[in-house]
Amino acid sequence: MSKLKVNLFQMNTVWENPELNLKEINRQILINHGADLFILPEMFNTGFTQNVEQFAEDENGNTLTAVKEMARISETAICGSMLYKENDKYYNAFVFVKPDGQIIKYYKRHIFRIGMESEKITPGKERVVINYLGVRFLLQICYDLRFPVWNRNSEDYDAIINVANWPAVRRDTFDTLLKARAIENLCYVFSVNRIGVDANDVSYNGGTQVFDYKGELIAKVEDNVSDCIKVEIETKDIEEYKKVFPAHLDRDNFQLFAD
Repeated sequence: MSKLKVNLFQMNTVWENPELNLKEINRQILINHGADLFILPEMFNTGFTQNVEQFAEDENGNTLTAVKEMARISETAICGSMLYKENDKYYNAFVFVKPDGQIIKYYKRHIFRIGMESEKITPGKERVVINYLGVRFLLQICYDLRFPVWNRNSEDYDAIINVANWPAVRRDTFDTLLKARAIENLCYVFSVNRIGVDANDVSYNGGTQVFDYKGELIAKVEDNVSDCIKVEIETKDIEEYKKVFPAHLDRDNFQLFAD
């Protein structure tokens, strides 16, 4: 049973400008100190660009070097997604950076072909759950939310983190799926989405919010506002709820194989 303080930052990501985005992220972390975990949106340093040759980095790149330093100084884990290069392949990588400098990566499994992501990004194959300060997190990126099998809780996690660049035109779908994933998996769901308009003229209006294991909204950033919200969760609340509503005991058993 663990408690965790989490900050979620809804930002207006500056297109293809890692320097400015990292500067603003650092400012927000300094202002909103005291959290155990600070969550950023998908492609927090660039926006949803497919200019992978120019902006993909590895662990020694400027972005992760800066984020590791932020995590060290603030003593806060920081996570979000970015373009990542490994072995001459490009990934949309969820990076979870711990204060001690350790980086855990999840490569986005479901590549958004409508947004041309599939032309340059390699899909991941491994589902990643991490335990941080006693809370088990399933790491997910944006479009992954549409695929319940990939999100299936086999009693191996307490919360889903979904970082997104989810367009305003499909915002109702985003909200509905977040709530559904919380209910069906009896878990907390943290979502962080961006706001603003990107260089492809795609509009985003937010949706940074937290649902509990009953599907109830417990925290939310106002739409179209760049802001940070703070929430504290406690895993014992999930355990207590499962005692009175043990739907997890009636789940179907199956195995998941990722090609």
